Amino acid sequence: MMFSTKAEYGVRVMVELARRVGEEPVPLTEIAEHDGLPLAYLEHLVARLRKAGLLESRRGSRGGYLLARVPTEITMAEVVEALEGSIAPIECISESSDGSIVCSRESDPGHVCPTKLLWTRVRFSIVRTLEETTLADLVSGQQFQPPKVAPAPTAAGSSTHSAETATTTTHHPEIKKPVPTAA
Repeated sequence: MMFSTKAEYGVRVMVELARRVGEEPVPLTEIAEHDGLPLAYLEHLVARLRKAGLLESRRGSRGGYLLARVPTEITMAEVVEALEGSIAPIECISESSDGSIVCSRESDPGHVCPTKLLWTRVRFSIVRTLEETTLADLVSGQQFQPPKVAPAPTAAGSSTHSAETATTTTHHPEIKKPVPTAA
């Protein structure tokens, strides 16, 4: 699943505004120039973010945009959903008005989608990650650290490879290095 530039650019705008919390309103032209983003497109995105209650705007010569709440209270789920709409890993999976996940291919009462469980889990994982990540996390530069997983046991004499090391080390006692001889 790929998010569009709406989410990418919108999150970048939000991060820039969070970096400047407590300052004067930030003109959108300044953000566009600073990040090399198209101004007309950003105007469309901030309108969505404002409608979702994530941004406030000020008019006038000292006008611009401000966060509507402190960065610790704004989740990436709110930002992405304001920009992209409901998060769905594939087209047929959506959230119903009661919050349950439905597959559009299950319109026939006798048909059960064989992959619905997989796509529901993928969706919940994405949403959970976005809900657990605040704007403050992005500003502070906290990097996601995946949980460390013990390497799987390997057969005797085979090489091992982990994500932490880029090289594979294997000991081969039967291979002998040539010994230089004096000539």
